[in-house]
Amino acid sequence: MKKEGFKKYKQYKNVELKERKWPSKLIEKAPIWCSVDLRDGNQALRNPMSLEKKIDFFNLLVKMGYKEIEVGFPAASQIEYDFTRYLIENNLIPDDVTIQILTQARRELIEKSFEALKGIKKAVVHLYNSTSVVQRKVVFNKSKKEIIDLAVDGTRIIKELVREYPETEFILEYSPESFSGTELDYALDICEAVVDEWKPTTENKIILNLPTTVEMYTPNVYADQIEWFSDNIKNRDKIILSAHPHNDRGTAVATAELAMLAGIDRIEGTIFGNGERTGNVDLVTLGLNLYTQGIDPEIDFSSIDEVIGIYEECTEMPVPDRQPYAGSLVYTAYSGSHQDAIKKGLGLYNEEEYWEVPYLPIDPKDVGRTYEAIIRINAQSGKGGIAFIMQNYYGFSIPKFMQKDFSLVIQSIADESVKEVNSEVIYDAFKKSYLNIDSPITLESIEINSKEVSKKDIEILASINYKGNLMNIAGVGNGPIDAFVKGMNNIIEGFKVSSYNQHSLGDDSNAESVAYIQIIDKDGRKHYGVGTDNNIILASIKAVVSAVNKSIA
Repeated sequence: MKKEGFKKYKQYKNVELKERKWPSKLIEKAPIWCSVDLRDGNQALRNPMSLEKKIDFFNLLVKMGYKEIEVGFPAASQIEYDFTRYLIENNLIPDDVTIQILTQARRELIEKSFEALKGIKKAVVHLYNSTSVVQRKVVFNKSKKEIIDLAVDGTRIIKELVREYPETEFILEYSPESFSGTELDYALDICEAVVDEWKPTTENKIILNLPTTVEMYTPNVYADQIEWFSDNIKNRDKIILSAHPHNDRGTAVATAELAMLAGIDRIEGTIFGNGERTGNVDLVTLGLNLYTQGIDPEIDFSSIDEVIGIYEECTEMPVPDRQPYAGSLVYTAYSGSHQDAIKKGLGLYNEEEYWEVPYLPIDPKDVGRTYEAIIRINAQSGKGGIAFIMQNYYGFSIPKFMQKDFSLVIQSIADESVKEVNSEVIYDAFKKSYLNIDSPITLESIEINSKEVSKKDIEILASINYKGNLMNIAGVGNGPIDAFVKGMNNIIEGFKVSSYNQHSLGDDSNAESVAYIQIIDKDGRKHYGVGTDNNIILASIKAVVSAVNKSIA
């Protein structure tokens, strides 16, 4: 990059609006959606979709709930012509779905497009010609009037052909292509010329589509343009105002949202934002943005992984791991502080209240994801995330007094491997570090008796194997754990239980119990053990044995 290379680019100026209305508005409903995956998206693929893939993709869009779908440019490609005919001849278009085709303003192309639509009940014919300053000067070498004449002539040809297909309801869509580089007053002139020729009604409106064919300025400038255009176009009640945002500046979603505030009725885009250069506006992100604001997007995103699978198969393009809402890692937290906040938020969440979980703008279950994938572990993770994995994958609710010690175990593994630590590795480390450890001390048998001197006293008689030697121990205490610890102090002196916790490993009556023990040895060091058994007393005794074994290992 040259040091002063930026000087060859000009800054676009704001539209002169005396009182902007859009900044104070809220989006209150979903727009009319139109997917252009099968046309705009398909033309941008390294390997354009086959007929079979186009059918699979079309069926996906219908299943998701898109009611307007641009299926191709049938006059420019035989496969797109054949695809359009296949949909019609095989009755694959539901009654509530309208397909759309694209054509340039040339008679032979328009006639071919109408041939492709023969027999259909309803269709949108999308007419376009480029109107920008640079296209008029560099590509077409035509005057403003000549460009307007081209658009009007195309509209007139479509009107003539409509009369030859009385069985079909036709809707005209007109796009001043490269609207983003067109003088605003001139864009208004050419659109009004098309409207005057078409003569729409409130029952059969015309679609005026204003694309950011190349995104050249910040989203607020586009919103100004849309508000100005909406306020100044004649016959606004007979017009569906549409936006087709591209993503050259990386702000297509913002552009679309601000355009909706400014008066846009309809949005064209693609799922996951595929399209020429940096792509179109991402309809998944845009739709789920509405969803997270309490607005029905009128599109079904509940099986996002199924959508991803078909999309990747048909386009041969991956959905990035960090793609909003859909990426494999977007509901994943590695950071310890994030994990702890998510764990606490999920623990407090009440399904009858508004969703409020830190770091998760949407409930992953709403798009078919599970909570198990939310927290994953690497060297940056903390004790809360590891505890979440153990509880949600394996049912072990590790108490706070033990979480830090276990996090250090996993931290060591993560530091050594320098990569993500999966749940199996975490569970294996938990078992090796704490669970039912039976060496060098093994519990052979145990008997629990109530002492006659006091109903509060418990006597423990146990047989243990210590380094190959069979030993009998006895202890009296105010409970089984206390009695066992006193008996064990005859062999391992000076340790005491400082913390204890227990729960069942399941909901049914036959579920195992698990006990967690923290002991402090004679030197003041803390050690931890975990025991499981169908009997909670035996689980607790096993936990003590595990902790003691840790202390003398």
